[in-house]
Amino acid sequence: MYQFPKNLYTDVRIENVTNTEIKLSNHELQKNKTQKEVGAMIRIYDGIRWYYKATSDVEHIQEAINELAQMATPNEKVAECPEIARLEVNKDKVMIFKDHSFVAVPNEEKVALIKRYDELTKVDERIQSADSIYLDCYTHKHFVSSLGADVEFDDQYARVIFLLNILDQGIPNHFHEHFNAKSFEDIAKYDEWVKEHIAANLEFAQKAVPVEPGDYVCVMSPSVTGVFAHESFGHKSESDFMLNDETMKKEWEIGKKVGSDILSITDDGGMMVHGYTPYDDEGCKAKKTYLVKNGILEGRLHSALTAACIGEELTGNARALNFEYEPVVRMTNTMVEPGTMSKEELFADIELGIYIHDWKHGSGMSSFTIAPSKSYMIRNGKIAEPVRVSVVTGNVMETLYLIDAVSKDLQTDAGSCGKMEQMGLPVAMGGPYTRVRKLNVQ
Repeated sequence: MYQFPKNLYTDVRIENVTNTEIKLSNHELQKNKTQKEVGAMIRIYDGIRWYYKATSDVEHIQEAINELAQMATPNEKVAECPEIARLEVNKDKVMIFKDHSFVAVPNEEKVALIKRYDELTKVDERIQSADSIYLDCYTHKHFVSSLGADVEFDDQYARVIFLLNILDQGIPNHFHEHFNAKSFEDIAKYDEWVKEHIAANLEFAQKAVPVEPGDYVCVMSPSVTGVFAHESFGHKSESDFMLNDETMKKEWEIGKKVGSDILSITDDGGMMVHGYTPYDDEGCKAKKTYLVKNGILEGRLHSALTAACIGEELTGNARALNFEYEPVVRMTNTMVEPGTMSKEELFADIELGIYIHDWKHGSGMSSFTIAPSKSYMIRNGKIAEPVRVSVVTGNVMETLYLIDAVSKDLQTDAGSCGKMEQMGLPVAMGGPYTRVRKLNVQ
């Protein structure tokens, strides 16, 4: 395909992306845009430094390769450099969505779908304003390298988002609801889901009272479990944070006890959910990586650079936001593994606690913060009245030990992740219902 310069490592990542955004604000069409973009990231390594170039001129990639090669110093042993020696040489073509992509769905069908969903937001006059948004994205990637790698794959997703402002008894309430699917057929099956969630938001706005601050037994829904795992532990497992940091390497030594025996956390780009990444942006095949297994620190997430520096194996987690960026270590689909307990059993012996149903914001490294959207009291083993909670906080390492029950349910939620300047990378996160013996609730 290309003439790669001798005695240099070279790879080329070509991306062809089509996305659509349709937005209704207060039931009026405000945006209807489809955008197509093609571009490439070219990388060359000479054993001393990397040379990069991003271009939308994919007809002249060879010229870009030649230009970068002029800057580099040929090295006949470049293939023996630790980070190059670790790179996989995969040859594969995984085109799952090509024959039923969102690109083939007429725009008028997408507009009709979001208008149909938008009609469901007119159910109550307390809904002061509503934004209904349809998004879809189809991505085709092709990765080749001078080592002989040749990987081609595609992915797609659609997302529907509702932003609702509900005024009840003079109190404004802001709700964000969303759902995702991998096909247009599936994204069109959520009418009852929308009705149920709008009704729940209206009821919450009407009945919720301020929570009495304090420490409580808390149950996190699968969605909240996912964001907790992602923010509080997943980012710590991105191993580029450990480079040149001996203190952190010691703190996160493999084999160290870090949490409850029932806690296991994985990252797996091969899962067919929002962060599906069968090959990463260095051509490495997706792998299921245990970050924590039965409370023991089991693994970390790597690019070729971090795997070489730390002396571990690749995990398939070198990801870039798009062709304009070089790959860095990123999560894909991060999950807390389920247990054997039913949801009802998990709640049964809680006399007084808080159920965190969903979230508006989550963050954390040493300590974590979750801002719930809807929360409920737990009384005598049952979900009771809705309560307004500003924030739930805890120390990460303490909380991992305070997890004393996980249900057998496993649900995933779609999200987007930011790191450095690369904001909005598709990821998924999830898990079971998770019980924590003590969290601070304000």
